[in-house]
Amino acid sequence: MKPLLNTTLLFLLLVIGFSGVVSGQDEADFYETKRLAERGLAFAQVNLGLMYDLGVGVPENKAEAARWYRLAAEQGYASGQYNLGLMYDLGEGVPGNNAEAVRWYGLAAEQGNALAQANLGLMYRNGEGVLRNDAEAARLYRLAAEQGNAFAQTNLGLMYRNGEGVPENDAEAARLYRLAAEQGYASGQYNLGLMYDLGVGVPGNDAEAVRWYRLAAEQGNALAQTNLGLMYANGEGIPQNNARAYMWWSVAAEQGNESARGNRDIVADRLVPDQLARGQDMATRCFESDYQDCE
Repeated sequence: MKPLLNTTLLFLLLVIGFSGVVSGQDEADFYETKRLAERGLAFAQVNLGLMYDLGVGVPENKAEAARWYRLAAEQGYASGQYNLGLMYDLGEGVPGNNAEAVRWYGLAAEQGNALAQANLGLMYRNGEGVLRNDAEAARLYRLAAEQGNAFAQTNLGLMYRNGEGVPENDAEAARLYRLAAEQGYASGQYNLGLMYDLGVGVPGNDAEAVRWYRLAAEQGNALAQTNLGLMYANGEGIPQNNARAYMWWSVAAEQGNESARGNRDIVADRLVPDQLARGQDMATRCFESDYQDCE
């Protein structure tokens, strides 16, 4: 049985406040950014927060990062609001507080910040810091998706697939997954592969399923690795090869996928010693290369 569509995780990127600021790669850049931040320039406050957040030019200090994000946020600067919301969401530099995360995400989202819209959509979807509201989650995901946010495109696709907050529409789900997949987003690639695999929202096409599963698998997506193993085991969309099925199930099992673990152990009994050794070697090489040298 193929794994179900997977929900995606919180989008964790931090936003740099101003693309023209110094790079922040050394101590001199830190002091110049600090000088501008102390003058009250919001973009510099965000970038100084990032330096403390990431330990660039200064020792990492999450509390100090949150302090500078707050100064920018209180000036109404959307990137500062988003980053402060993220700190509350993750409990970094400040005590975790979902309601505060929702508040700051909301202020940034109202200014059109796509990352804030996407994360606030997730808060509404999961009922974290706010009452669960699938329709509001879908609305926020749509705003971010229309700005090209792959996380939001994938999660809105999932809502269309399941009919949550929007009418069920498999074709629209597949369209949204494709938008994310074509940006290289692994969850979008996996979900689009699953649609081709099942013939849902798009005509069934095993070769296309294999193509998208592989792209996601090479980024470490364990569900895609598991399903790619199934395609090899069954000879669907690709020549049948139990050694390669064993390899993909092995790397997925290493990430904790129990379905892959069970499948690996079953197929191992069907391999002669030379095939098993080859599968084990491929799995080791694949895992050690961060999934870039697998076949």
